[in-house]
Amino acid sequence: MAHLKAKLAVLLLVGSALAQKPAETAEVRPLLPTWKCTNSGGCVKQNTSVVLDFEYRDVHVAGGKATCKTGNKLIQSQCPNAATCATNCVVEPADYRAMGVSTSGNALTMYHYVKDSSGKLFNASPRVYLLDETKGEYVMMNLLGKELTVDVDLSTLPCGENGAFYLSEMVADGSKNPGQYNINGARMGNGYCDAQCQGYCCNEMDILEANSQANVFTGHPCKGDNCDKGGCGYNPYSGGQRNFYGPGKTIDTSKPFTAVTQFVASGGKLTQITRKYIQNGRTTNSPGSITGCGSESGTGGLVGMGAALDRGMVLAMSIWNDAAQNMAWLDSDGNGPCAKGQGTPSNIQSQRPDTHVVFSNIKWGDIGSTTK
Repeated sequence: MAHLKAKLAVLLLVGSALAQKPAETAEVRPLLPTWKCTNSGGCVKQNTSVVLDFEYRDVHVAGGKATCKTGNKLIQSQCPNAATCATNCVVEPADYRAMGVSTSGNALTMYHYVKDSSGKLFNASPRVYLLDETKGEYVMMNLLGKELTVDVDLSTLPCGENGAFYLSEMVADGSKNPGQYNINGARMGNGYCDAQCQGYCCNEMDILEANSQANVFTGHPCKGDNCDKGGCGYNPYSGGQRNFYGPGKTIDTSKPFTAVTQFVASGGKLTQITRKYIQNGRTTNSPGSITGCGSESGTGGLVGMGAALDRGMVLAMSIWNDAAQNMAWLDSDGNGPCAKGQGTPSNIQSQRPDTHVVFSNIKWGDIGSTTK
């Protein structure tokens, strides 16, 4: 499950940036070109970037240092409404590189741990969303009957770490977030939601939650505020395929590979979620797929998940670890080869402080069109 990652202990500012009123704030986001594809017309390059979640920005009282928010929530006394918030508070642009986020060409790299100005390692654990730079809104991927493809390098992610590539049914302008005024909406990474009801409850489709030892893809449909938090997913290791995924295995995670996720539909309804992998020019089908997802009358089931994919969902990417469960649901306790307790955050920070994930060459469109 794509949980909200560790809270920032240190909020970093762009040193040369001028503080702006919330409604006026602008920032330079890392560009990340992606491609939208059809079988008839090929792939068309999109003018896209990544935007950090609102939690990673400093919002403070005008002329002072006192904060105007706690976590990703604005303080009601400072920001009871849009007009008052714009008068009382200023927001600083995010320093993406200081938060472990950078792009090069069509590749996004995210580091979990980053050194601050004093050289001390701190827990950045960034989360970003795909933004349409032309519209200033989130890219809405309509994927029912379509596929989503990404190249991924998870080679430095040990037990307990999670490089997450997933979809959330956020609204395009980032304006929905009950109980708070959203500063600049999508352009400031506002409006997050997921099936764990962080921000608010919404449909979530985990395309790839993975490290070098294990991976899973999982649907989390919601009907209103009733969400399938556990979800319906497929993990090769827990499915009995112990030699399928990992360093030196069929899908060799010591090297980059391509993950293609297909949302097969019939009669306008989602019937199956399948996965195939491409590595070294060889295509390998996942040994399992998702053909059901709980009750339609309860959380919406597979049909409800398909309806969300048809309406459009927002691509989120993150890197995180799990102090509560040490990611056991992903890579240990029968879900992967990791020993119990091996994936603690303290182990990761001391043994693999360089842990990072690379997502690149993102394409979506007609089934079969993204890998031609």
